[in-house]
Amino acid sequence: MEVDDEAVGAIGTGLVLLTCALAGDTDPEIEWLADKIFDLRVFADEQGRTNLAVADVGGAALVIPQFTLAADWRKGRRPSFTKAASPEEGRLAVQRFADRLEARGLPVAHGQFGAMMKVELVNEGPFTLVVESAAMPGR
Repeated sequence: MEVDDEAVGAIGTGLVLLTCALAGDTDPEIEWLADKIFDLRVFADEQGRTNLAVADVGGAALVIPQFTLAADWRKGRRPSFTKAASPEEGRLAVQRFADRLEARGLPVAHGQFGAMMKVELVNEGPFTLVVESAAMPGR
């Protein structure tokens, strides 16, 4: 990943996490999301079954702030971002998310909040998932 033609983050095997904070996201929701992603079994084992989590394969995470995921495009032709957290709230929430992954022992590379980033990835495998706090039990 590059910002202003300078490399700012890279990983080998692992997860590319486009990460959006919504207005009102709480620490319990952020921790739940990080824990859920850390524990997701989306990597193949020796038999080719998706039974391994990112830590099981010695992987890492590339956390990329991406507030545009909060876009509401249903009305008109210009997306609305009113559901996104404020820039400061969003920056802190994405950092707390990355910190939680690191606290669980996962190496984390970081994108740069608010920057124009060039991201390259090799998508190896069948998984592209949307993981949302709305799925959190009791929410």
